[in-house]
Amino acid sequence: MLLLPHGGSLVNRQFANVDCNQNLIKIELDPISLSDLECLSNGAFSPLDSFMNKDDYEAVVLYMRLTNGLPWSVPITLPVTEDKAKQLTKQHEALLIYENTIYGKIEITDIYKPDKLLEVKQVYRTEDLTHPGVRNVMNRGSWYLGGRVTLVNKPPRKVGSSYYLDPKETREQFIMNGWERIVGFQTRNPIHRAHEYLQKTALEQMDGLLLHPLVGETKQDDIPAEVRMKSYETLLQHYYPKNRVLLSAFPGSMRYAGPREAIFHSIIRKNYGCSHIIIGRDHAGVGDFYGPYDAQHIFAEFDKDELGIIPIFFENSFYCTKCGSMATIKTCPHDDKDRLTLSGTRVRDMLKNNEPIPTNFSRSEVISILRDYYAK
Repeated sequence: MLLLPHGGSLVNRQFANVDCNQNLIKIELDPISLSDLECLSNGAFSPLDSFMNKDDYEAVVLYMRLTNGLPWSVPITLPVTEDKAKQLTKQHEALLIYENTIYGKIEITDIYKPDKLLEVKQVYRTEDLTHPGVRNVMNRGSWYLGGRVTLVNKPPRKVGSSYYLDPKETREQFIMNGWERIVGFQTRNPIHRAHEYLQKTALEQMDGLLLHPLVGETKQDDIPAEVRMKSYETLLQHYYPKNRVLLSAFPGSMRYAGPREAIFHSIIRKNYGCSHIIIGRDHAGVGDFYGPYDAQHIFAEFDKDELGIIPIFFENSFYCTKCGSMATIKTCPHDDKDRLTLSGTRVRDMLKNNEPIPTNFSRSEVISILRDYYAK
């Protein structure tokens, strides 16, 4: 039997019988708000069906909980300019548009000015504008709207539409496959051998793996979703058992909130039907803003029963030339000089400069796909 969604049931606010009266005020979404609209509507953010009102927003910022006490670690907000906020009142209905297309509707229940400095200090543990998540918060509209949403059109797709499975659909697939113990893997990068090792180690004890790449907004130097998806496809074709992995696209956007985002990603994968989630080194981190295992330590702040989903913690993995295999410090007795570790930045530089990348770091098929991308 699959875990219940967070809060007990899946939200469905998609394609209801909605009057999209063109005379309604229009609110222009940015890419983050557009992906949040979809996730609020398709159940990924259950139990939320609304951009947060002031009370829930402040409770999440300060305490990582909704006002009803349910764990929730990242604010889901709809920023607007001060001029737009002045045009609106509570109980107003408005259309949500992106690039001149209507994607949703909101029933406004709250209009408020947030303390953004407090928000970034609490959520991102920094106010440094070089942090992409902080920069996004500070550069977006200075007022927030709260209110229940409805999705009326699917947003544009960055990868094949068949990969966009809603939580209801992944759950149906798990049941059809006879899976009950499902481990989720969040990624915004191509999978290298260390990630493959973590996934397969976890899969030894699970019925199935949900490989769930995030395909919403990411920072500028991240590899595009369509290139990453191609690398996942070739890996699954050649190196994974075909009946034990489901590849599905998660339409959400990255916050780069490190520890808080690890909790957020866990709740989301619980909604998609996972019983477990892999939390490795520096999950959802960026630069040096978080300690390497802060994203694991934060789980101690919650009772495991209230989160429901079980995190599987892994040490940093690497290829050891003396062991002749993938390993972590828990299984490898050798020195750093025998361990192959490359940062994402270093790999990108090697690809750009057409330098050789060891196949013990990444599969040759994946390297070939990435070289084609950087050669353009």
